[in-house]
Parts: sequence; C-alpha cells; structure tokens
Amino acid sequence: MSVSSVDQAADAAAALSARREDIVQGWADLPLFTSVFAGQRDDAEAMAGLLLDALIEVARSGRTDDFGAPSFDTIRDVLSRVTSVRLRAGGDFSQIVTEISQLREPIQAALDGDPGATMVPAALVTASDAIGSMRVAAVSVLLGESDEVVARQRQELLESTTPVIRLWEGIVAVPLIGTLDSNRSQVVMESLLNGIVEEQAQVAILDITGVPMVDTLVAQHLMKTAMAVRLMGAECVISGIRPQIAQTIVALGINLGDITTRATLSDALKYGLTQTGVSLGNGS
Repeated sequence: MSVSSVDQAADAAAALSARREDIVQGWADLPLFTSVFAGQRDDAEAMAGLLLDALIEVARSGRTDDFGAPSFDTIRDVLSRVTSVRLRAGGDFSQIVTEISQLREPIQAALDGDPGATMVPAALVTASDAIGSMRVAAVSVLLGESDEVVARQRQELLESTTPVIRLWEGIVAVPLIGTLDSNRSQVVMESLLNGIVEEQAQVAILDITGVPMVDTLVAQHLMKTAMAVRLMGAECVISGIRPQIAQTIVALGINLGDITTRATLSDALKYGLTQTGVSLGNGS
C-alpha cells in the first residue's frame, strides 16, 4: 500500500466527504448491499454511509494500509455484519470479495466530476489504496465468518444426526451412526438428557449398531453418557454390541462396569419394556 502525503490525504478525504451522498447512493445500489438489505433502502444507505465514513478516516490518515487504526475496526465491524448475512444466504467467498471491489466504481464516478480536478488524481489513488485494504480486511473477516459458519453447520449436522426417539412411554433411544468423537459425544449426551426430561423416560437406549469401531475413547464417551443418564434417575442401556465389537472391548480390557448391554435395539426395547412394567405376553 502506498503512503500519501499529508496534503494528498487531506485532499482525498475532502473529496470523498464532498461527494459522500453520491457515493453512498451508488454503494447502496451495489450487490454487496442490495443482497443484504433487499427492499430496505434506508438500512442499506445507513450501512453504506457508516462504511464510507470509516474509509474517509482511513484516507485522511494517509496510511491506507494501517490495519491497526481505529477506523479499520469500524470497517471490519461493518464488513462482518454484511458478509455474515451474505454467507448465511449462500454467498460465495470470491463473489463477496468481488462485490467489495465494486465499491471503487461509485467513487470513481463521483470524483471524476469533482470541480477541483487537480485534486482528483490524488484522491482516486488514495481511495483505490483504501478499497484495496478494505478487500484485505474483508478476506480476514470472511475467513473468520467462514469458520463460524462451518462450526455452526457442523453443530446443526451433529444435532440432526443424533435424534432422540421415543420408542415407548418411558423409553427413549438415540441411534448412533458413524464416529463418536468428543464433540458428538457431548451433543449426544445433551440431546439424550433433554429427551429424558421431556419424555420423563425411565430407560434410555444408546444404540451403537451404526458405530463402525469402539475403542477406549469411544467406550469412555459411552460410560460418561450412561453415568449422566443415571444422575437423571433413568437407566442407560447400550445396544448394538456386535461380535466384533464385543471382541474388541474384551481385547482392549475395557470395563463397561454394570452398564446393561444388549445385542440389538429390539432386545434393548424388550428389556426397557420389562423395566417399565409392560407385560410382553407369552409370545415374547
């Protein structure tokens, strides 16, 4: 980024300020704002004005690459608010960066008609530098927003893949499919405990038929969940103990304590029905 002289910086800031209304109007018509504030022109202009005022402060300082300046805090805040909405609406990373680059066009159009023509070149250079810095700031914001979106989507996916099912009055189950890591284990525990409260369940079944592998870490997750279920006053039953998993548990020396286990979900349900006082009849 170039470093403008004090006079050039002042001229650039003055030119941008003098054409503030025109630039704000032009920005509010760009996809970066129309996609976020659809049908809300006043809001689009207010946000565009806030961003332009921060850009003017950056131009006035003459250090358009000074990301530690307070004015850049405002720029990052505005970009964060705008880009987060764009990302959540399915906006593409490169598309958003391109839309930020388009902010230069209304500035170019506004300053080309400035009566003080001798000031325009310096103003355009400084404004261009500032827009370039804004793109860099946007990339930083987008990376942070992308991480947040990925984390949120992953959490939603975990919650959607660990449903609590009401099998019978007083009996709930969570069918687990895939790897049971620490994050998912926490989601499973929270979902199951909430399900116990909502259904007033006496028996909670963890079905691991769809879990490809049980190691020491997975066993620890299961035991912690079973302990939490007991603290809620319910009994935890682990079903889906296939022969291979049983052999692995024995080979690893894993002790599931006095946790009730069953080979299939059906067997676990039968056990739960018995525990809740439901008679299965002679055909069981």
